[in-house]
This record gives sequence, structure tokens and C-alpha cells, in this order.
Amino acid sequence: MNTTDLIVALDAPAGRRRLARLAARGGTVGRDVERGVVRILADVRRRGDAALLAYTRRFDGVRTTARGLAVPPEALSAAYEAQPAAVRRDLALAARRIRAFHRRQRSASWEMRDAQGARLGVRVQPLARVGLYVPGGRAAYPSTVLMTAIPARVAGVRSLVVVSPAGPDGHRPVMLAACHIAGVETLYRVGGAQAIAALAYGTRTIAPVDKIVGPGNAWVATAKRLVYGTVDIDSIAGPSEVLIVADTSARPDLVAADMLAQAEHDPVAAAMCVTTSAPLAHRVAAALAAQLAALPRRTTATRALTRFGAIFVAPTRAAVLDLVNRLAPEHLGLMVRQPRTWLARVRHAGAIFVGGAPEAFGDYVAGPNHVLPTGGTARFASPLGVWDFEKRSTIIEVGSSTLARLGPAVARLARLEGLEAHARSIERRLAPPNGDH
Repeated sequence: MNTTDLIVALDAPAGRRRLARLAARGGTVGRDVERGVVRILADVRRRGDAALLAYTRRFDGVRTTARGLAVPPEALSAAYEAQPAAVRRDLALAARRIRAFHRRQRSASWEMRDAQGARLGVRVQPLARVGLYVPGGRAAYPSTVLMTAIPARVAGVRSLVVVSPAGPDGHRPVMLAACHIAGVETLYRVGGAQAIAALAYGTRTIAPVDKIVGPGNAWVATAKRLVYGTVDIDSIAGPSEVLIVADTSARPDLVAADMLAQAEHDPVAAAMCVTTSAPLAHRVAAALAAQLAALPRRTTATRALTRFGAIFVAPTRAAVLDLVNRLAPEHLGLMVRQPRTWLARVRHAGAIFVGGAPEAFGDYVAGPNHVLPTGGTARFASPLGVWDFEKRSTIIEVGSSTLARLGPAVARLARLEGLEAHARSIERRLAPPNGDH
């Protein structure tokens, strides 16, 4: 591809059109995908394991039995022990840092007594059983196992299972090793919308869960959206994306490297840069061309750049920040002088990489989660965290003196809404023990 075609002036008609296209990329999937997912969900709900086995044979080319869907627990530990020492060390390093970061997110139950004597509080408890979806189509993602399972364990989730598609030869051993080190209970050889259906509705082999988390393709994301309400979900994740803000202090080769680190993920990943410097934009385009030529996944990266790549040249710093907050990117890189002054004006982003910190560092060992809001949803959504595996119950305890002070107001408010039984439930408590209410 001619990477200079990615350069576009933000204030020109072509730039506005490209920005609008990128801003809308988190839209709904096509009708064919939704209809297909609806059929799969209904089939798994009706036929259970038989449907799972049929779809696993059809989509993954794997013939197995219901018993064969689960990877034996001893295989997880054996795979870990069989890894080279360097791989075990790297997995342990990543797990340690992820665990340390997420431990700071734990919430505590609390109670208070207010001025009227009411005892009020919040009780925080972990979810009982969680299903983790880990993609397995184009690549294996042991890092996603760590990023989803470890926060769940930190929260106190007791039952934790992973579903992930596997080819005829099974999962890559490093996936099994990651499950072992992250404390996964069971790994199932099933993926796609059918795996989401199994987690939501349950089959003879796979028990239903309380929540499903983890990224996936359009079929998986649509299935998660459609089963929400039967179970909870974390988010409806879309393709990966990065936006690099660069000024003349940025190294063009590093800007290009971080863009390609996203573009190689998926043909519909978005890799974007914005700068006020036209010369820098051309140097970034040249660096992209040079690095693409030697990239093993250059076909995937080229397709991603062609569809969702851009190097915007903005007229002002204010225009750059407006673009950032409009796109609300999953990953935002600040390759600028005094990045902290820019950081203060960023309102919407999933993960922010300050001062040239590489996005790939965040994918593996930084500690914060790499399961992030995509498609502009960082306007209202947050990274996956311990809070996703907790639920809260409120506690309300009142004595007779508190009820005597506050109860009449409750009765009056209830009657304002036409709810007489509500009012009487208060007044019966306020009346003398032998009162006729």
C-alpha cells in the first residue's frame, strides 16, 4: 500500500469524512451475523451438548465427545511444567504485576450510623461463578487468560472457567500453562457464539455462570449482548484500536511501530495518529512503509491500515484534543513534550500511555488490564477490573426511634405516589402495639 495515502488534513473535507467513519466504527453488526447468532443461541439452549459438538465440528474442524470438551485439570499443570524456564518466568512476572495492580482495586464493605440513628451500609461480595472468553482464532492469547482470570481471583471468585476455540491439535500448551498460573478451574475446547450460549444457559457438560467476560469477534460480541440479562457481561468488545498523539519531539519509527502493533491484530483494527506537524506525518508514513515490508503479519496489518488507518494533520493543539475525545480510543499514546499537560485534558480513553510508553507494554506486564473499552465506548466504560467481579448489597437497619422520626415523611411521600399500602406499612409500625391500623 502507499502509506502516504493515510495522511489527511483534519480540517479538509476528506479529513472530516475519515474522522466520521472512524468515529462510527463501533456501530452495530450486520443482520446476517445477528440472525446467525440468534439461531446458535436457541439451538444450544434447546439441544445443549449436542449443539456444541456440532458447531465445534463445523466451525473449528474438531470432532470430539461431550467429555472431550473439557481439558483435564492435570493437563493444565503439566503444560506449565513443560514450558521452558524462560516462559515460566515471563508468565510469572506478568501474573505478579497484574495481581499487584488489581489488589489495589478491591472494595471493602462498610457501615455507618447516621444522625437519625439508622444503620446503613454496603456489603461487597464476589460473584460465585464466572466464565472467561479467550479468543483463539488467529492467535493464542495467554495474556488474556491472565488479564481476565487474575482480577476475578483477586475479587474472590471461587469458580472460574475458560472457553476458547481450539483446532484439531488442541490449544497451544502456553494457553494451558497460563490457565494454570492464573488459577483457572477448567478450560473448555469451545468458542464462538456457541460457547457464550453454553456459559449463559448451561449444558450437561458446562454449568451456567453468573457473568461472562473477555473479548471476541463480532459473533462473540453479539452473543454476549443477546444473553445479557440471563447473565451479566463486562462489555461488548470490538476490534482493537490505537491513537497516537505526536508532536515534533516524537520518533517517527516508534509512532509507526505502535500503530503496527495494533494493525497486526485484526484486519479491522484501527491504527491512527494525529499531529500538528505535516513533516512528521510524512516521516511516520515512510516509517510505516519500511516496517510493513518486514512484518510477518503484513497482510493483516495492511488491510487494517487500508480500512481504518489514518495520519491526521490537525491545525491546532485544541483540534488534536477534540479529535482524541471524540474518538475515545481504546489505547491512547501521548508521544509529546510535557505529556502530563496533555493528560489533564483527555476525558475519554481506555488506557493512556504517557511519554512514549509502548502500548505493547500494557498488553503484557505493566499491570493494568488490557481488556479495554473499544469503538468509542471509553466515553462511558472502563477497563476490566476487580470491580467487574464484585456485587453489592445495601444494608438498612432502623430502630423504633429512627422510624418515629422519619416514618411520617415516608408515609406522606408514598401517598403522593398513590401507594397507600406503602404508607400503611409504615404507620402500622408507628402505631401502639394494640392500635387498630
